[in-house]
Amino acid sequence: MLKNVAAVLLDEAHPFELGVVCEVFGLDRSDEGLPVYDFAVVSAEGASLRTHVPGLTLSTPYGLERLEEADLIVVPASDAAPACDFPPALLDALNRAVDRGTRVLSVCSGVFVLGAAGLLDGRRCAVHWRHAKELARRFPRARVEPDVLYVDEDPVITSAGTAAGIDACLHIVRKEQGPQVANRIARRMVVPPHRDGGQAQYIERPLPASPCDTVGEVLAWMEEHLDQEITVEQLAVRAHMSPRTFARRFQQETGTTPYRWLLRQRVLLAQELLEATDETMDAIASRTGFGTAAALRHQFVRTLGTTPNAYRRTFRGPRAA
Repeated sequence: MLKNVAAVLLDEAHPFELGVVCEVFGLDRSDEGLPVYDFAVVSAEGASLRTHVPGLTLSTPYGLERLEEADLIVVPASDAAPACDFPPALLDALNRAVDRGTRVLSVCSGVFVLGAAGLLDGRRCAVHWRHAKELARRFPRARVEPDVLYVDEDPVITSAGTAAGIDACLHIVRKEQGPQVANRIARRMVVPPHRDGGQAQYIERPLPASPCDTVGEVLAWMEEHLDQEITVEQLAVRAHMSPRTFARRFQQETGTTPYRWLLRQRVLLAQELLEATDETMDAIASRTGFGTAAALRHQFVRTLGTTPNAYRRTFRGPRAA
């Protein structure tokens, strides 16, 4: 069970990425029935650290010995991380932590520390796209994925820049303490409960979003009618466009086709129902527009790489499946 969390900082640390970790794990929300973590900010380089914000420094009484008792160690971003050597004591502490089963999470350039510790060897990993080439160059045994928000290669979790750190932190909470706890923390933070990190099995159903308003109403209508057969022609009529124009505008505003968007939302709704209800596979298939349990299973495996029953077992235990 996740109880003890430590964020370990290097010089020139990024306050926002540290703040993300503090917001998820460092606040007492016991008045809402949420877990309280034993949280500490740890310095890898002395009691006082500079940040990349001019004039702002951070101090903490905790040194690397505090990492020995952590269930989760988070390494936030630092301007120094992509281009410097790291304290050997920090790298040793991270390796000991992983050996005893502690999870390690990097946010943005903090991943370079994990690479220097050898924790990325043979593992998929995420990083801010600006650092992807340098990360791959310095750690050729790492499998760098520059286009994802985060990657879970338990016990090593890596995330891309800034807000992706929120996604990865909530993913860990969700994995350890369930979707209800993660969703309630997310609501307090006024952020989506979960964004697709590029890995398959722990995805919370997002609300439809569009940077423009052209197809926004159509997206909302699609979201409410996932159980029905929907065609591009129907959607074009609702948007007062020709099918060809609608398809082009939809692609521009959502980055995908109407069919793929609809399929994704149906799978995400199926995930939600598998997690939160005891409905049969046939009932879930009907509510999500797949029609039959066989069709649901086919699309679920194709999209997530696991079966609906296995997914339900992950979140609700063997008896639920």
